[in-house]
Amino acid sequence: MLRDPVSRYLSEWKHVQRGATWKTSLHMCDGRSPTPDELPTCYPGDDWSGVSLREFMDCSYNLANNRQVRMLADLSLVGCYNLTFMNESERNTILLQSAKNNLKNMAFFGLTEFQRKTQFLFERTFNLKFISPFTQFNITRASNVEINEGARQRIEELNFLDMKLYEYAKDLFQQRYHHTKQLEHQRDRQKRREERRLQREHRVHQWPKEDGATEGTVTEDYNSQVVRW
Repeated sequence: MLRDPVSRYLSEWKHVQRGATWKTSLHMCDGRSPTPDELPTCYPGDDWSGVSLREFMDCSYNLANNRQVRMLADLSLVGCYNLTFMNESERNTILLQSAKNNLKNMAFFGLTEFQRKTQFLFERTFNLKFISPFTQFNITRASNVEINEGARQRIEELNFLDMKLYEYAKDLFQQRYHHTKQLEHQRDRQKRREERRLQREHRVHQWPKEDGATEGTVTEDYNSQVVRW
């Protein structure tokens, strides 16, 4: 499931602000965890409770930045968390392309802002039905955060890879949705044609016989003609 990068970033900030951490995450890549130099922490204590949005944004090695790209990409292509493995521009290009490729190769993915369409694709992809329809919640903790345009632009800059990935994901998602809808309409039309054909055949078989003729009998005139032939 992918989410609008700004909303996702704000949601993670509020989550961390309440005391959440990822201390138990090993961040394994190529068989090892990153060293403290490769992945420093943004706070000195047990957690980052009460962190302001500015402090959250000012930590350059905050894993909230471009999290969706990093979670989807193959980090081994760029030396994992070793930022000296290649220059930043090349690293970003490879990470974004890797994330796009992996997303495209997934049988299914969804978008939080399109819950009903996500449900439709999931059900058609895996041939199952949910008991109840997905609910679209547009009011979230992130949506309740009031930020100025400057802060929004800063978040977009910090998550510029996620912004590009999300635009790609929305386009791919809509393509899959419309393609699946089209296939379903074609199957429905074919099903209706088959049902009409069966109904016609059924009516033909039920057509009333002529008076005096019964199924399985042969008239006397016909028998006499057979003798002559």
